[in-house]
Amino acid sequence: MLRASFLYLSHRRILQRLVTRQRFTAALAYRFVAGDRLDDAVRVMKELNRRGWSGSLDHLGENVEQERTARAAVEDYVAALDRIAGEGLNANVSVKLTQLGLDISGDLCRELLSRVLQRAQQLNAFLRVDMEGSAYTERTIELVLDLHARYANVGTVLQSYLYRTMDDVRRLNAAGVRVRLVKGAYDEPASVAYPKKADVDRQFEAAMRELLTHGTYPAIATHDERLIEAARAFAGEQHIGNDRYEFQMLYGIRRDLQEGLVRAGYRVRIYVPYGTEWYPYLMRRLAERPANLLFFVRSLVRERRAA
Repeated sequence: MLRASFLYLSHRRILQRLVTRQRFTAALAYRFVAGDRLDDAVRVMKELNRRGWSGSLDHLGENVEQERTARAAVEDYVAALDRIAGEGLNANVSVKLTQLGLDISGDLCRELLSRVLQRAQQLNAFLRVDMEGSAYTERTIELVLDLHARYANVGTVLQSYLYRTMDDVRRLNAAGVRVRLVKGAYDEPASVAYPKKADVDRQFEAAMRELLTHGTYPAIATHDERLIEAARAFAGEQHIGNDRYEFQMLYGIRRDLQEGLVRAGYRVRIYVPYGTEWYPYLMRRLAERPANLLFFVRSLVRERRAA
């Protein structure tokens, strides 16, 4: 119920305007978000690189309703790609299709994504198309598959809580598209997604094995220690080298796990969001892990005591 509540709140624009004005909430957000500006994200990325991690920059924003906002997002991502190349960062970029106008027009989204991919290709950079709610799954996969024929530097994300995911894994593997595997962080009905964690985890393991065996440099994205160990064990049994895949984790969550994997010789990429549109992202992080909620409550208490 707690998870469902936070996911519901992530879509409430009125609450977003109220919450984002509160100092304690902003302070919590910046545990998981690098900052408001690209400069903040670059500063964080330099430190991550210094500590042995690679990264993926995500300029926060989704479900834009105006074309000018979608076109502005393109300029933001081109600027991020240019900074990564100019400063020699070990990083790539992640984008959301609804930030590039998918809710406005499929043709507009294709045009804008192509522009970002073209710049990424010029810079020999990789670009990941994030996966959003299940209403966008098929459109996202179709667009990625179509553009992958021209831009081999594009990949996407699959969510293990969706029933359809194993078919999508095989479909993207066959096309040589790079996949990041996650559990999923949106509120989905039982008609399209497994409601029980055990089933989500079971499919995550099955998809992970399929990606490690037949995929193109897959990313295993989880903070679940049992699933991380399952991936390590399977890769070892199948003699799959550490250079053929990577683990991915979120900025601000389980740095101990991140450090341990790097020390053990594994590749680890940190997903680094930045920007002022952090409210939906924060709500999804609170929904995922009770410990994040505890951090939120403690921050609120400290704020009120200091007032």
